[in-house]
Parts: sequence; C-alpha cells; structure tokens
Amino acid sequence: MDNAQEKSKLKFGLVGKDISYSFSRDYFAKKFKHENLPHSYVNFDIYSINELDDIIKNTPNLKGLNVTIPYKEDVIPLLDDLNKRAKKIGAVNTIRITRYQKLIGYNTDYYGFKKSLRSHLKKHHKRALILGTGGASKAVAYALKKLKIQYDYVSRSEKEGVKFLYSDLTDDIISTYTIIINCTPIGTFPNVNECPDIPYDAITENHILYDLIYNPEQTKFLSCGDIKGATTINGLEMLKLQAEKAWDIWGK
Repeated sequence: MDNAQEKSKLKFGLVGKDISYSFSRDYFAKKFKHENLPHSYVNFDIYSINELDDIIKNTPNLKGLNVTIPYKEDVIPLLDDLNKRAKKIGAVNTIRITRYQKLIGYNTDYYGFKKSLRSHLKKHHKRALILGTGGASKAVAYALKKLKIQYDYVSRSEKEGVKFLYSDLTDDIISTYTIIINCTPIGTFPNVNECPDIPYDAITENHILYDLIYNPEQTKFLSCGDIKGATTINGLEMLKLQAEKAWDIWGK
C-alpha cells in the first residue's frame, strides 16, 4: 500500500455466515499490529448475500473484503467487475473496493492452494478427487488444471460435472486417485468426529490428503490419512497465502 493509504485508517472485513471462528480476522489484526498499521478488520456475519449492499453503504473507509462460505458464488452478480481468473474459476473470495465504490472480484484461493500443494507433488500424483462442489472446489479445480493434474468431483448428489457419488467410491477408485482434497465443511470444529465417507482402507503412502479445513488443525480426514502413511496437509498455509495475496490486491 502507498504512504497515503497507510496513514489513513482503512477498514477491511470478511463476509460469510456463522464465521465467529474466522481465521482472517485474527490474522489481519496481528498483521496490522506487527506492521504498525492503523487499519481494522471485522466480520460481517450475514444471513443473505443481499446484505452486502448495506455493508458497502454503511461502512466508512471500507477498502476490501474477503468472502467465505456460503457466498463465494452467490456474490458474483452483485459485483461490478471480475478479474479474469475469478471469471474463469466462477468463484470469488476477495473483493477490492475502488475509490468510486466499484466492487471488483478476485480469487486468491486458487493461488493459496496451488502454492501450498506444489512442493508436495511427486511424479505419481497425476489424478485427484475433489470432495465437494462449492466455491472453494472451483478454485482447487482451476489450480489442478494449471498443474496438469486430472481431477474428478465427488458429491452427495448427482449434478452436472460430478463423476462420482460417495456411494460409488471403491478401493480401486481410491487407489487410482493419489490426491484427495476435502473441499467440504465436514469435520470442522465443533464436529471434529466427522469425516467424508470414503474408503480410507485404500489410502497408501503414495497418497496426498489435503483438507481445506484448518480448525481443527488435524481433522479426522487427515488422521485417517496419517494412519495409512499418506502425506497430509491442512488448510492453514493456503489461508495465509491467500490472505497475503488479498492484501496485495487491496493495495492496488
């Protein structure tokens, strides 16, 4: 951010539903304190994305927003413009608010996921299963495509683009897909004893299990992977990377 912006008290925030657990608020509070910046970051816990307009109108000095579950797709029609990558992904998790109150949508989930996964990849990691079909899964799919990794979706119900239902998954299928990414909220605190219903007995040391959840740090999904010797990754590094990318965007 330039010097003029740093001297003014700007406001940033997170738009979502039931977000008291939010990573972003704590992360940016610590960042602002560490960097001696006068800015603030607040949660906008809303029951409908249509409340976004009121937030924009009634929050002075609002410069940028993060967007989380369940609004990463629903927010798009309310924006004035989309970054090219966000348009291709079809989901937005970062909004830049211009000086003329225009809302520009971006996706930094893609960046965070791709960078946090890449260092763990080996030659045999050629195919991935994406558990879930929400906004986060779209960013994951785009990143896998850029990494030249084939992927297929798993969902609880039949829908366009979904190859497998959970009930379809067999040991043979799991052994074929050596990257499995949980993009669902299953296993998030306080429901820590839950995990996606997949055949964990087929997981091996050749697998990567990646959980976008960060609370708890070790979900049951990841614990099941650890037991089988798989590489396990939680969502914390992805969140830190996407947050810093959002900060760069807000400073434009």
